[in-house]
Amino acid sequence: MESRIRKMAYTGLLTAISIILTRFFAANINILGVFALRLSFGEVPIMLSGILLGPVYGVACGALSDIIGYAINPVGGPYFPGFTLTAALTGLIPNLMARYYRNNWNWPSITVIVTVTTIITVLLNTLWLSWMFDKAYFALLPPRVIGRTILLPAHVIIIRIVLKHTQRVFHFL
Repeated sequence: MESRIRKMAYTGLLTAISIILTRFFAANINILGVFALRLSFGEVPIMLSGILLGPVYGVACGALSDIIGYAINPVGGPYFPGFTLTAALTGLIPNLMARYYRNNWNWPSITVIVTVTTIITVLLNTLWLSWMFDKAYFALLPPRVIGRTILLPAHVIIIRIVLKHTQRVFHFL
């Protein structure tokens, strides 16, 4: 029981950090007159919640980050549930992949986890934007890929550092 309460508290903390990083410390870029690219570190806490706390908490952190974040500060157009699905997957995919790397948080394993999660996120979010604003998918994709490629090393470094130092905090895992 105490472990579940702690996990819920950490999920709330990581959700709040994700909202702050995504909604208030992000660079938004318009392409073809449509909001198409957000450069932020808001995905990092969601991935960490999935890796450290489990799939249910990772999905909850992603979905809640998107829903609450949109309610606080709507950015880029109307609410679209596809983005919530993508955010939930951002918490689930790292957990599913991390099962193969437990207690072996080396650079290659974290790079694979973050890269696969990023690829799926970019492809899905570009699809949602294409549907929402009736723009060509392949016109929106290249700048989004470039933006995420720029952020990928930073995401890997941050997640690696956090995972290296979490044994003291997340002793219940």
